[in-house]
Amino acid sequence: MSVIWARNALLHEGWKENVRIEIGPEGRITQVTGNAAPEGHRTDILLPAPVNVHSHAFQRAMAGMTERRGPDPRDTFWTWRQLMFRFLDRLTPDDVEAIAAFVQMEMLEAGYATNAEFHYLHHQPGGVPYDDLAEMSGRIAAAAAETGIGLTLLPVHYQYGGCDHRPLGTGQIRFGNDFDRFARLHEDAARHLKSLPGDTAIGVAPHSLRAVDPADLARSWDLVAGGPFHMHLAEQVAEVEEVVSAYGKRPVEWVLEQIAPDAACCFIHCTQMQPHETEGLAKSGAVAGLCPITESSLGDGIFDGVRWFEAGGSIAVGSDSNIRISLSEELRTLDYSQRLRDGSRAALATPDKSTGRRLFDAMASGGARAAGRASGTIEAGAHADLLALDGAAIDLEGRTGDAILDSYIFAGDDRMVADVWSAGRHVVRDGRHIHADRIERRYRDTMRSLRNQI
Repeated sequence: MSVIWARNALLHEGWKENVRIEIGPEGRITQVTGNAAPEGHRTDILLPAPVNVHSHAFQRAMAGMTERRGPDPRDTFWTWRQLMFRFLDRLTPDDVEAIAAFVQMEMLEAGYATNAEFHYLHHQPGGVPYDDLAEMSGRIAAAAAETGIGLTLLPVHYQYGGCDHRPLGTGQIRFGNDFDRFARLHEDAARHLKSLPGDTAIGVAPHSLRAVDPADLARSWDLVAGGPFHMHLAEQVAEVEEVVSAYGKRPVEWVLEQIAPDAACCFIHCTQMQPHETEGLAKSGAVAGLCPITESSLGDGIFDGVRWFEAGGSIAVGSDSNIRISLSEELRTLDYSQRLRDGSRAALATPDKSTGRRLFDAMASGGARAAGRASGTIEAGAHADLLALDGAAIDLEGRTGDAILDSYIFAGDDRMVADVWSAGRHVVRDGRHIHADRIERRYRDTMRSLRNQI
């Protein structure tokens, strides 16, 4: 048993003072007591630590390397994608493990307790499988063992280069499997996770309507028996047009009609939705997995957050391309996009919750559901996924209640993060990961070897 005491804590029922939290040996909260005397590890401000709901770990090594314009006079998501394919063709399993450990460390230092890894880099350059079909999944698991982050692994089924079933191209071919081989890969990946703590989970991720045959979506459901089911959906205009041309429906329309999504589903991006699609998908219970920094970087578009929340929708937040890993900035970017589009302020606030509070609560609960994880709240029975802010931070001076979250998200940044626990594992102390030096050295060595590879 371990004990954390917080001067202020955001509990399931709201803000409380002088809170004692008891954590059992399995990393779950066993008791929460208010008005308690200081005891154990003492913190100023304690929050539930959220899930990073969408990440492609290897892309962290590309950050800052794709900002030149190529021969195409208009650089887009699709030209960036070709650069990404060229880059990943150089990556070895050792490279992927080192990059994944570094990015997981950054996630923890930013305040995330869990990584939902949308993992599609499966095979050798040229598409030949490794002797261990799930070699690369094993490297993601090995990184999680080193960093202590909670892991929901989402092996990705990726078979085609488009709705017309064209073959996968250079680089992209490393992702490819027909469904039967993918099912074996998924089973092998689950075996790799058995060496990790009991809070580890596995889901499934058919990449998109472009990359899988619609008939295989139901088979993907069967692999996880109602567990986490993630899929890219309606990210780019060209993607929507291709799906309409092939299936006669926009992606969200097709999904709502054909697969009856529910609370086990998380659809990533959803930046190209019409009002009826936004309302329909929100009411289905599915989570919208939003990646505002990446969506800004790639010019994806703006998620209709106001309409989504009005329809009762749930959200989660992820770092996707990992160009920048900042929990506070993801939430700030999401809210600012709504303000810029609508010419408004505080559009996502409610009469009883500030903007920061509403975003944080929604992201914490939606991310936990999307990851299949008992977290997102500080209460007995939940995983002890906890985030402590430094109450001495200048922008938190004199702040109480929801103003703490508003100041953290809109005035401060992740330098306020003091401590992070993932299922009770105290992996960030005084703002620094406990194995930071070792993880950083290995990442630097990897980056030196990859220099000038893109």
